[in-house]
Amino acid sequence: MKVVAITSCPSGVAHTYMAAEALKLAGEKEGVEVIVETQGGSGVENQLKPEDIDEAVCAVIVNDVDLSGLDRFKGKKVLKMPVGDIIKKADGVIRTIKHKFA
Repeated sequence: MKVVAITSCPSGVAHTYMAAEALKLAGEKEGVEVIVETQGGSGVENQLKPEDIDEAVCAVIVNDVDLSGLDRFKGKKVLKMPVGDIIKKADGVIRTIKHKFA
């Protein structure tokens, strides 16, 4: 199972990467491949590939600011949450996605 995500916070530094790491670690615990694109102070890093988006069961959009490129997820199940929530609740979010799409 694959999940794609985008993370971004107002400063585009610490919380962007903390959210990305939380999602990746939660995915490892649950046996879910999580691929995360970050949009922050350094610009877009690890830009999601179209084939990864196509193969993903859903997209997790984690942001406290406007993001670019969300049209890539048209027709895809999308879960949106604030950065602080995903840092605290990534395990539960990935577990819920795994059970919902298993």
